[in-house]
Amino acid sequence: MNKNELAAAVAEKTGLGKGEAASAVDAVFDTITGTLKSGGDIRILGFGNFSVSNRAATTGRNPLTGQPVDIPAKRVAKFSAGKGLKDALNG
Repeated sequence: MNKNELAAAVAEKTGLGKGEAASAVDAVFDTITGTLKSGGDIRILGFGNFSVSNRAATTGRNPLTGQPVDIPAKRVAKFSAGKGLKDALNG
């Protein structure tokens, strides 16, 4: 499912227009992105948690040449599923 399909599904379930639903979906994504960017985390009870993790710099290898390649440190987004989502998927 892509973002447009998600907005259409939200519009169908809520009775909102497709434009309003698309704006709501964009607002949710913007809020999640902004919160993670500022170093915060988001906990949605029954769904899951979004957080930021720091990945250390490492040295990898170019698969074609075998030469070492420096991989810089970076921040990455993580999602861990909550109990409600896990239960919905498994039974």
